[in-house]
Amino acid sequence: MSVNSVDFSWLIGGPQGSGVESGANIFSQVCATIGYQIFGKREFYSNIKGEHSYFAVRVSDENIHSNVNDVTLMASFDAETIFRHFDEVSPNGGIIYDSELENVDTDRVRTLDSQFKERLHKFLKSKNKPFTIAGVLELAKEKGIHLYPVSFKDLLENLSQDVDNPKLRGLVRMYNVIAVSLSLGLIKMPPDSLLNSIDAIFSKKPQIAKINKQAANYSYNYASAKFANFEHSLTGTKKQSDTILVQGHYGTSIGKMVCGCRFQSYYPITPASDESVYLESNEILQVQNDRPGSTAVIQTEDEISAMGMMIGAALTGTRSSTSTSGPGFALMTEALGWAGINEVPVVITLYQRSGPSTGLPTRHGQDDLLFAVNAGHGDFPKIVYASGDIEESFYDTGKCFNYADLYQVPVIHMMDKFLSSSVVTCKKFDTSKISIDRGKLLDKVEGEYKRFAFTDDGISPRSKLGLDNGIFWNTGDESDQYGHISEDSENRIKMMDKRMSKMDLALQKIPTDEQAVSFGVHDYTIISWGSTKGPIIDAQSMLKKEGIDIGFVQIKLLHPFPGKYIKSLLKNATTLIDIEANHSGQLGKIFKQNISREIEYYILKYTGRGMTSTEIYDSLKKIIENKAATREVLNHGA
Repeated sequence: MSVNSVDFSWLIGGPQGSGVESGANIFSQVCATIGYQIFGKREFYSNIKGEHSYFAVRVSDENIHSNVNDVTLMASFDAETIFRHFDEVSPNGGIIYDSELENVDTDRVRTLDSQFKERLHKFLKSKNKPFTIAGVLELAKEKGIHLYPVSFKDLLENLSQDVDNPKLRGLVRMYNVIAVSLSLGLIKMPPDSLLNSIDAIFSKKPQIAKINKQAANYSYNYASAKFANFEHSLTGTKKQSDTILVQGHYGTSIGKMVCGCRFQSYYPITPASDESVYLESNEILQVQNDRPGSTAVIQTEDEISAMGMMIGAALTGTRSSTSTSGPGFALMTEALGWAGINEVPVVITLYQRSGPSTGLPTRHGQDDLLFAVNAGHGDFPKIVYASGDIEESFYDTGKCFNYADLYQVPVIHMMDKFLSSSVVTCKKFDTSKISIDRGKLLDKVEGEYKRFAFTDDGISPRSKLGLDNGIFWNTGDESDQYGHISEDSENRIKMMDKRMSKMDLALQKIPTDEQAVSFGVHDYTIISWGSTKGPIIDAQSMLKKEGIDIGFVQIKLLHPFPGKYIKSLLKNATTLIDIEANHSGQLGKIFKQNISREIEYYILKYTGRGMTSTEIYDSLKKIIENKAATREVLNHGA
């Protein structure tokens, strides 16, 4: 970033169910409206209400792709947020907090887990501070952090008198809007943008919008008048053209509508459900003039049914998909093999989270790469493809459906919780860049039809249910060219070779720039996949400003693995660094298996929290300075 550029991080926290996400969405929308680039990410516990939730939003006047460790301004309306995040606020930063909480001690915060409390007590004891909010705020003040106490209760009381609305007294569910508005008043954000954003978010609830605007306006003016010593301000910047603010699931869900997906089945599971809910809410979409669409979305009784229903829909010739996470995908694998042996083109959007078993159900992880590559018993062709950010996922969704149709295979599109929980600014999705290629899907059949006919490229012309003369048979057993069960040894060899030859064909036909993307190759070069892309690119830029060049190759096609192409990209790299959000370095295992080359350093994170560019920058700096262990485990995030 340039010397005078804006790089501001804001954090809001509170109990789950208290409106933390709504508050962050208002803040993000306001900042985006007046021209800033946004990267926001939500973290929350796996309970419906009560446990700690927080949302960190990074704001800049230049393109950004990740969060950083430091917080410039924290807005809290509960004690736990202060206890957990006070030490993340940078010197000269600020903390807005409810002054009624100052005497709260750690024992009164029932949701503080014993492990964290023990670490916090040990730290406070070493600093001779009491185990109270006042104690941690005293430490923050000694660090050079500005404190902004506000009685949220008194503020609501005064507001209720001013607008003659007694119902506002004690309306604690408005604390989130108060916290946001205090923040925006403190940083001198134009107030009209705040009120317009509230109108947009509560557009279907005018009465709620009205009282929220009253609280917002009052809180904004309160902060503007009372607090004047905060040096950071966000008054607006030149807005980039064709920029939109999107949530994590928008890329794949809108991508499915645009690329002609007309059936999606699902069983609810975090973090994949948001995609299907969005599709249900926007079932009819007009794309250009020649591509009207209506996506039927069916919630099934379990993931086994979701997989079977999707396959059935695909047999009619309909572009079909499902969306799930690790435990749900585990239930789908038997039917995945059925789709493989019957050459049924389907797309499974796999939103990974931390495993194994239920694991950390609302937390991030890239734990399922090897699972996806090896899913299903026996050998059958499949494609595993990974997107690195939300914008990319929109275009990749179209590619995945084309791959499925062209090669008549199941395609597993790898996403994850980091992406699903992000709110970012990006370039407006360009629907003209998504083409539809249905491959050898027949409109009519003449003469004798063999569904699994042997062909030069291994791809058989595909009929669909109800097509005249296009009768075919499907079975989970091995079959002949018509689809009839066959255990003949010669036929088995031909059929297996026919199906598996598709993997070589895919490697030949898929353009290399869709297989992997190079962000420069230098002596020290990173290999990675998926959502680590953003923080890696930002860490690269941070190091570049110091005159340090680090290469990065993002691998998108993970199965079949493009070994020859990756090897050619990395021929001039002397030191390889694998960065992943799992324990075992799963990409590294696939890489070594296919390229027979060692990786010198691993930077891994498996706490369930996403990587920040700060963490990656620090780890890469240690590698450059020859101060790093061969395996670095990251641990930032509450």
